Amino acid sequence: MLTLALDFPDSQQAVAFIERLESGAGPSAGRARRLMLKVGSELFTAAGPDIVRNLVGRGYPVFLDLKFHDIPNTVARAVAAAGRLGVSLVNVHALGGVEMMRAAVEAAGEAAPGMHVIAVTMLTSHDDAEIGRIGLPGAAQEHVLRLAGLAAEAGLAGVVASPEETAALRARFPRPFLIVTPGIRPAWAPDRGDQKRVATPADAMEAGADYIVVGRPVTAAPDPADAVARILRELPRTPPAF
Repeated sequence: MLTLALDFPDSQQAVAFIERLESGAGPSAGRARRLMLKVGSELFTAAGPDIVRNLVGRGYPVFLDLKFHDIPNTVARAVAAAGRLGVSLVNVHALGGVEMMRAAVEAAGEAAPGMHVIAVTMLTSHDDAEIGRIGLPGAAQEHVLRLAGLAAEAGLAGVVASPEETAALRARFPRPFLIVTPGIRPAWAPDRGDQKRVATPADAMEAGADYIVVGRPVTAAPDPADAVARILRELPRTPPAF
């Protein structure tokens, strides 16, 4: 599934963009409903839970990308709150440990059995050099695979990982273990921004991703609906949906 990152500073701009996207879809407006919408730290901090309720009310699956990382009880309560908002996907940091991740899964099961909890492995803004600077020896892929193993042990539905690790993850963790892949840049939108480990939509899906996350190539496009259509045409297969 194509997951669109709503990286906007306030709810007005986010909602205006969604309405523009839907209107741009014209007679095939249902295409917009094939998207998952990702609400991250900036938009959630500015707009709060109401923006999530708005998007869920419009019929979209929502990925609440707040990367919870705290003591198990605090993370469990946060995950339960996310479930009550009606989100489809929520994430935690695998670096929080197995006990924390298990608490998140248990909380989700009680508050919202249909919600998936996934774990962030290593941020896509980190390359091997940056990982070394923060005191973790070895390559990014080594840490991603290790942390994904902890997520699987804790019972999470899957992980967030960059395109560079997707094939290795899929080889080790078959479906239904989910791989959510940010750092997606279509060939016609080569600007990487602050992402260091990137791939095209087709390459990421061929490597084994289930959900690809795209932001600026769509949100900054002159015609967002056309950008979405172009990406969907590039995908090699029909991705799973919630």
